[in-house]
Amino acid sequence: MLGDHTQKGISTSSYSSSLTYATRNKYKNDFRDSGGLESQSVQELESYATYKAEETTKSVNNSLKIAVDMREDATRTLVMLHEQSEQITRSHAIAANIDQDLSRGEKLLGSLGGMFSKTWKPKKNRQIAGPLITRDAVQTKGNHLEQREKLGLTSASKQQSKTRTPLHEPTDALQKVEVEKSKQDDALSEISNILGELKDMAIDMGTEIERSNKALDHFDKDVEELDYRVKGANQRGRRLLGK
Repeated sequence: MLGDHTQKGISTSSYSSSLTYATRNKYKNDFRDSGGLESQSVQELESYATYKAEETTKSVNNSLKIAVDMREDATRTLVMLHEQSEQITRSHAIAANIDQDLSRGEKLLGSLGGMFSKTWKPKKNRQIAGPLITRDAVQTKGNHLEQREKLGLTSASKQQSKTRTPLHEPTDALQKVEVEKSKQDDALSEISNILGELKDMAIDMGTEIERSNKALDHFDKDVEELDYRVKGANQRGRRLLGK
């Protein structure tokens, strides 16, 4: 039985790593070079089952790590997209302030020119509306912070990850396989949860990009209008200086 290995001081939790290179190759090849599964002893088959269970757990854990890395990258992308949206909003607010200063300058330029000069009025194509502020932006920011907590980027999530109940050391092959199956089920469940989160985050990315594009388009129109009015004010100033 597999218990013979534990009696020799080999822990079942690290059994696959204690196998020789030849034994691992034999298990990887499913005994094709040694008569197949039907020709093996019960003890050999138990060791083989333990090896396969551990290798499957490693594969599932590797997949989980990839999923976690993907979630972390997606979260950072979402945070970056939100920060870009905030930057657009701040820049647009500055443009709105320029509009107020420009209006005062236009009023002053209109009153200059002498008693017999015709009052100058600046040409305007449209009003400066300022940045677009929606509730979606606030809600999206909250979602990003929540995703950061799920990623373990906050101290609260890190503390929760340390409270898992440790698994008991198995004493035979059957218990070892059951423990590995339990680990696999937990990892697969976590992968499923992460995939669901990635789907939601992909939707959030699309929403954030769409909102940023609309904000940029709105910002661009206001900047064009300000540029048009600044050129008109400059022309007025040059005319006054030329008199």
